[in-house]
Amino acid sequence: MDNRTLPDGYQPNIDLLADQVILVTGAGDGIGRAAAVTYARYGATVILLGRTVSKLEAVYDHIVSLDQQEPAIIPADISTLGIKTLNEIADVIHEQYGRLDGLLHNAGILGERVPVEHYDMQLWDQVMQVNFNGAVTLTRFLLPLLRLSKNASLIFTSSDVGATPRAYWGPYAVSRYALEGFAQLLADELENTSNISVKVVNPGAVRTRTRAASHPNEDPGTLKTVEDLMPLYLYLMDPASNDANGYRLIS
Repeated sequence: MDNRTLPDGYQPNIDLLADQVILVTGAGDGIGRAAAVTYARYGATVILLGRTVSKLEAVYDHIVSLDQQEPAIIPADISTLGIKTLNEIADVIHEQYGRLDGLLHNAGILGERVPVEHYDMQLWDQVMQVNFNGAVTLTRFLLPLLRLSKNASLIFTSSDVGATPRAYWGPYAVSRYALEGFAQLLADELENTSNISVKVVNPGAVRTRTRAASHPNEDPGTLKTVEDLMPLYLYLMDPASNDANGYRLIS
């Protein structure tokens, strides 16, 4: 998978995402929260999917306070998503909005950083479920809604260890690596059969809770903030980025 970066001088119009319906997983905090708020600021109706209702409600209230389009909340634990719930999510979105114009897979968990031979396999399965299997199955059930859009963006979140797995990153690296492969497969399948552009985003070193857990001795003041990433995340949803189908966008 080849890399691209945000085009120099990218300046989106404030109505870039007007009338767009975008679902963000892991929307309760971190990058997911910032992306959801940013998409709303640029005109989108945002569907907030996450595990913790109180966090989603806080994001909902913030977006409403900005006098933007009213978002929707879908409380869902990606680690336990079943076929019935997936069908219900797809049906609700179809009934209320008729289509989906964007899907940002942002939800993920780190797990432990220990050698494979010492890894707790129950935790391994949980990381793989949230970071990979859950994203795959949710995509599977939402693809028909993305096909109904004139220009849809399907975005998967990866990391440096997703592009090149490294020792002691366990299922986090494996799940991100697998997700990049899945994204490449979808990009190839959908390129000539839909208006869906499939992209992978590597946000790099960002001041988040996951980064603090994985690099406990790092000075967070040296890192980018989630707000620093938002021009890239807007570009990912911009039809202007449709020719980046099958690419990894790095910050």
